[in-house]
Amino acid sequence: MKSSSSNQGQQLFLKCAGCHGQNGEIKALGKSEVIQGWDKQKTIDVLNGYKNDTYGKALKGVMKSQVLSLNETEIEALAEYISTL
Repeated sequence: MKSSSSNQGQQLFLKCAGCHGQNGEIKALGKSEVIQGWDKQKTIDVLNGYKNDTYGKALKGVMKSQVLSLNETEIEALAEYISTL
């Protein structure tokens, strides 16, 4: 049985999948890193970096707008889900 955090992460990932692929296997818009296989802490660090302008290159503006509305619990759930891809 999946935890509610896992279900929340899976739901949150739906908006990521449009650019990153269903399993995080695609370079978003041909420019990002493939996120499949990232560990939870790396994903948390990167998402928080986009939020506070300390991380990002070509897609920094796009990603900042995607993560600004996420709270700490949602970022953790999303990172947990991505770590299972």
